[in-house]
Amino acid sequence: MRNYGYCKVAAAVPEVKVADCRFNIEQIKSFILEANNQKVEIICFPELSVTAYTCGDLFLQDTLIRETEESIHQLLADTQNLPICFIIGAPVKRNSKLYNCAIICQKGKILGIVPKRFLPNYSEFYEKRWFEAYLPDINIEISYGDCICEFGRNLLFGSDGNYFAVEVCEDLWSVVPPSSYHSMAGAQLIFNLSASDELIGKQQYVKSLISQQSARCQSAYVYAGAGFGESTTDLVYAGNAYIYENGKLLSESQRFQFKGQLIINEIDFNLMDTERRKNTTFFTDPISNNYKKIALYKEDLEISRLTRSVNPTPFIPSSSDYNESCEEIFSIQVAGLAKRILHTQAKSLLIGVSGGLDSTLALLVCVKTADKLGLSRKMVCGVTLPGFGTTERAYRNAVNLMKSLGVSMKEISIVAASEQHFKDIDHDPNIHDVTYENTQARERTQILMDMANQMGGMVIGTGDMSELALGWATYNGDHMSMYGVNAGIPKTLVRYLVQWIANTQIDPQSKATLSDIIDTPVSPELLPVNNDGQMTQFTEDVVGPYELHDFYLYYTLRYGFSPAKIYFLAKQAFEYKYEGKIILKWMEVFFRRFFSQQFKRSSMPDGPKVGSVNLSPRGDWRMPSDASANLWLKEIEKLKN
Repeated sequence: MRNYGYCKVAAAVPEVKVADCRFNIEQIKSFILEANNQKVEIICFPELSVTAYTCGDLFLQDTLIRETEESIHQLLADTQNLPICFIIGAPVKRNSKLYNCAIICQKGKILGIVPKRFLPNYSEFYEKRWFEAYLPDINIEISYGDCICEFGRNLLFGSDGNYFAVEVCEDLWSVVPPSSYHSMAGAQLIFNLSASDELIGKQQYVKSLISQQSARCQSAYVYAGAGFGESTTDLVYAGNAYIYENGKLLSESQRFQFKGQLIINEIDFNLMDTERRKNTTFFTDPISNNYKKIALYKEDLEISRLTRSVNPTPFIPSSSDYNESCEEIFSIQVAGLAKRILHTQAKSLLIGVSGGLDSTLALLVCVKTADKLGLSRKMVCGVTLPGFGTTERAYRNAVNLMKSLGVSMKEISIVAASEQHFKDIDHDPNIHDVTYENTQARERTQILMDMANQMGGMVIGTGDMSELALGWATYNGDHMSMYGVNAGIPKTLVRYLVQWIANTQIDPQSKATLSDIIDTPVSPELLPVNNDGQMTQFTEDVVGPYELHDFYLYYTLRYGFSPAKIYFLAKQAFEYKYEGKIILKWMEVFFRRFFSQQFKRSSMPDGPKVGSVNLSPRGDWRMPSDASANLWLKEIEKLKN
């Protein structure tokens, strides 16, 4: 059975009646049953959900406290055969003091009680009037009805290295939230039982607070806020519920609903562990020795499909921040090149312009950099280097783009030089093998390098990160340059970035050319054209779809996921486009090439890092060139059977 490190969690916002514990417990039970039917492993309810949060001085009434305890024990009896763990909010009396608590329950037992640490005492909240803040850092055993359980803030719940912890509402708003300590003690998942009233603009602040705490602690964070049914004498509660993972919002409730709500999603313990393992600033605090670990009952569940969506293009910015992200990416490329120009005092920028996407993006970076430095665009020298496979369409687009951008232009055919080289090394030009192809790539690079010497300039590399991952570059050919502006840009992002530049940064004439370049199939154009002058070589026919390779690259480098987990994610992300056997076919190609081609990355030129994934041997990816791919390939082979 496989769950790939995922745990299915839920946040519930039940309808409540103030001080009506029986009604509230029935609402809670209905959500527990619904969540259990959906294979949820842990569900969280709002703060003081058994009584309602807005009971006021009724919290000081013995009748309410006694009814709270009886209702909870009835709920335990009704759910004793269910595997789901649930967290409810209730007042708990101990030593004549009342505490605002989260009660963690499973299989008819109370596993632990976590009291609130920080109590608000604002004009609209008077919690200190009824409750005591729990200050000690120690856990104790208490009796709650028929249950003997742990009572304290330093409790971790879980098993097999996967743990969650709990904090209550205001705890999150404190200078150092308890969840910070919980995370350092080993909790990868935090639950927050809350009752936060609505004010103008407050929702965005709360979401920002949760997102930042989730990201800072490199944890998942499930927040359940009080909703409809709470007293509206002075305040309104909108029923905010959120599920975050490492700062990213996965699910949220609809606000101001008049019925109860349930949000469900999976959080990835595997992902959290990977993030913490890579982050050297994340450490285990000595106070973790004060924590008590409480085991949960856990069924061996197999997850066949995630509730959450899986983005098939993880490198492409979301629509909500698309313009901002593209502008930032382009600016990073420009800033990196600008520094190198000023440092080297380069008088010119040499770039081979093929009419393809990569060289187009690199050319646009060069032009924008010249503009920002106040230099003439004529310092940018675009060189067309037509060869045996150059098509009229690509050539025309290259020339038209350089003309409209106003850069210097040069055309040098590599046909004669390549033919002479074939003679020199005694290679039959009718044999269109790797020698035939690489001869052309190296000839082009030689020309550009020598021209750079002539013009006191430097060669700008055009290769992208996807090509570096697959080794789809001729060693000491297009693999080499003096600065690679596209080194941090994966192939799937190149197209979107060029489209953004066309829409926002460029003149109408250049935009028309860019549109046709975007529609041109990806090809190195190294094999001869057909009788109609059309290209015969398509990159993705040989190495596979770049969208699949970028997907594999992202989850391999960003999170260190295994082939089995990446396959599981890819099947959901591409379920309407690729069959499982096709996904595995190209995954095998990816890992074979990724391992065998590391030697090219070990000697790659300088270039700017743009996103969280990068292949620079000086920074993000340091791998021996002779490492074996056998472990990964064996796992892929098992997936085929």
